[in-house]
Parts: sequence; C-alpha cells; structure tokens
Amino acid sequence: MLQISPDKIAHIIIRVREYGSGLDPWAHSGGRVQHGIRSELHDFVANLNEDEQASLVAVMWIGRESFEPEELEEAIETARIERTTPTEDYLLGEPRLADMLEAGLEALGISPEDAEDDVIRPV
Repeated sequence: MLQISPDKIAHIIIRVREYGSGLDPWAHSGGRVQHGIRSELHDFVANLNEDEQASLVAVMWIGRESFEPEELEEAIETARIERTTPTEDYLLGEPRLADMLEAGLEALGISPEDAEDDVIRPV
C-alpha cells in the first residue's frame, strides 16, 4: 500500500517542473528562482516521514520500470533497505524525476492529472 498521499507526490511533480522551467512567480531573478524551488523541494522531501520517503522512491522506481506496479510493497521495502544517501538528495539528482513520478502514479492506477488538480497552487 502506498504510504504517501498522491497530493504530496503531485506537489513534488509541480515544483520539479517549475524548477526545470525556471518559473517561480515570487522570485525576481533566475538564480534565486532555481535556488528557492530546489531548497523548497529539498526541505519538503526531507520532512516526509520514512514511510512516505520509501513510498516516493518506490513510485519513481515503478515509473522508470525498475519494478512492476504489483511489486509496490517490494519496492517500498527495497527503498528502506538500500537507502544510502538522504532521499531528497537521491531524488533531486534524478533529471527525469517528474516524468518518472507521473509514470509511476499512472502505473499504480492513480491519475497524476487529478492529483495535480487537487493540489492548491499559489496564486
């Protein structure tokens, strides 16, 4: 069973895409935009509990096809056991993170679009 809400994964997807595009409506220069979003993402993932972090990694692994959707529990357990670096550093080092998280959600039968629509975006 997934131990992180789709809304939290959607928040990460949205912010990763903003980081990749350099768009942040509250910043005034490109360098601060990138640093601000990356810092927020880093802190957001770091503040997830261990179960949420393991599930998040498992969703990414399913999205990159390292595990099948029916192997979710095995992927979560593997993420717990094989963790050697902070989860936030591991995930933010993955250039296709947003795409893999979306693919992982889809493979698990969760609509990334619905989850992203449920996330309150800043105005």
